[in-house]
Amino acid sequence: MNAFSGSWRSASSRYDEDDDDEEALRWAALEKLPTYDRLRTGILKQALEAGDGVSGAGEIRYEEVDVRRLAVTEKHEFIERVFKVADEDNQRFFQKLRDRIDRVGIQLPTVQVRFEHLTIQAECHVGKRALPTLANMVRDITESTLGRLGLGLGKRTTLTILDDVAGIIKPSRMTLLLGPPSSGKTTLLLALAGKLGPTLKRSGEISYNGYDLNVLVTQKTSAYVSQSDVHIGELTVRETLDFSARCQGVGPRYDLLMELMREKEMGIHPDADVDLFMKATAMEGLKSSLQTDYTLKILGLDICADTIVGDEMRRGISGGQKKRVTTGEMVVGPTKTLFMDEISTGLDSSTTFQIVKCLQQIVHLGEATILMSLLQPAPETFELFDDIILLSEGQIVYQGPREYVLDFFQSCGFQCPDRKGTADFLQEVTSKKDQEQYWADKTKPYKYIPVSEFAARFKKFHVGVHLQNELSVPYNKSQSHKAALVFSKHSVPTSVLIKASFAKEWLLIKRNSFVYIFKTIQIIIVAIIESTVFLRTRMHTRNQDDGFMYIGALIFCMVVNLFNGFAELSLSISSLPVLYKQRDMLFYPPWVFTVPNALLRIPISILESIVWVAMTYFAIGYAPETSR
Repeated sequence: MNAFSGSWRSASSRYDEDDDDEEALRWAALEKLPTYDRLRTGILKQALEAGDGVSGAGEIRYEEVDVRRLAVTEKHEFIERVFKVADEDNQRFFQKLRDRIDRVGIQLPTVQVRFEHLTIQAECHVGKRALPTLANMVRDITESTLGRLGLGLGKRTTLTILDDVAGIIKPSRMTLLLGPPSSGKTTLLLALAGKLGPTLKRSGEISYNGYDLNVLVTQKTSAYVSQSDVHIGELTVRETLDFSARCQGVGPRYDLLMELMREKEMGIHPDADVDLFMKATAMEGLKSSLQTDYTLKILGLDICADTIVGDEMRRGISGGQKKRVTTGEMVVGPTKTLFMDEISTGLDSSTTFQIVKCLQQIVHLGEATILMSLLQPAPETFELFDDIILLSEGQIVYQGPREYVLDFFQSCGFQCPDRKGTADFLQEVTSKKDQEQYWADKTKPYKYIPVSEFAARFKKFHVGVHLQNELSVPYNKSQSHKAALVFSKHSVPTSVLIKASFAKEWLLIKRNSFVYIFKTIQIIIVAIIESTVFLRTRMHTRNQDDGFMYIGALIFCMVVNLFNGFAELSLSISSLPVLYKQRDMLFYPPWVFTVPNALLRIPISILESIVWVAMTYFAIGYAPETSR
């Protein structure tokens, strides 16, 4: 037994030495390449079958590959090997990636979001006047028209959604936004992401690294993950994320890779897996990126990657998976400032924990900025967050480290029972009907404390005082990394957007091929019917009746071809919500969607017209001479 174990160790050490030698040779060959080629060439590790009859031993083969031409199987095997257990391996991998960046001494771009004296109000009708009736709609249109002329006749009630709130969302810290329903969580997230609706009135200041929202392009600097799941039902999960990745580009990833080229001068050899991943995710314009496979893995969507998303008419993935696709659309991009609105809806606690754990690792090791709203998170998920923002009735009751939130409420006379989760306690302690059960000192009479008093007490609490001191010091703009903020809408070349849009529209045409085949068969059948009705019509006497025959045939032809195109109407209407969503996120300008959509469908219309003319023109008896 000892002899066998000794031979196994010697064989294993021999394999390790051979692997190290082969890896060193590959790196030496890679360093000799020009910089342009070196940025696009990586070393792919592949595990081979055990050999030489040694049980449990295996070899690692190192192969130079072009990261732009990785096969689907190679990408899948790489992700499965490196991220076998999503949350644990993600932590280990990102630690290696961060160590590589730190060794070279590169500073990652970070974004700090500040908001001060933020008040958001909405003007709305109340009572019967707010009902969506025909009479109210006519009155709204009339009042809107008169309002543009300076004649304000309609009376509306002003509703305050957020009332003079202030705070800081810091990078490298996971921030949880809690609050009961109708507390203003979604409105706060929309305001910070720069996506507030035009009907809402905003006052106060919102800044990214000291820059006002009006100066930078917030849709490119940050991303808002909505509660609603709006997707193209015909596309698969992988195709949806691939299209999103192509439209958002790679951001500063390529520039970071260029800075890491200093490793050659410093004599540093990075981890092969980290190097391959960084190079593969920094290539722009790829039809399918390794970033997509990584996002699918950490969100648990790899099991349904090739399943269509589906809609009301097509069976696809589940509701919880759709929610993760909505999250993946934003995570797959280069944006590291995320405002996420209740992404756990429809998910079980285990899946929610896995997703939040992976996002926490990205925040801590990648210095990202995330403000996430969750509805009743489990205790283990709640413990993953660094900071807590408790919002109630449009006011911030608490904002600061998670460790001090219970201390604050204990100072107010309320205590969280052992049987109760902290997140549930925080959402109920400000409610008038639930507050009494958490009264700590039973010897004293209970007194209801309103939200406004909680907010006033927080400003005197040591966490609130520290927050006010931080807000009083303006952010030093000179500390802002040049790649942290985006000031241009055109961060992705137009040619890349057009190619992506053409590829998507052509794929949708192929997925809806039944519609076009059915339309063609239908027009053939109708053409045969018309040919028999107006078979060989001739103008023998050149009288008015013969003219009516030709006019009838022409009108019938026009009406049939007109209504044959109405099948496209439903397809176009169903794609409008996705168009509006992606347009508002600045994935592409509207014409990039419209032009491929029209150009790819014009040949189909021409084909249908040719089929109609070929079957009816000579059968009816129109003049064959071009001169007539």
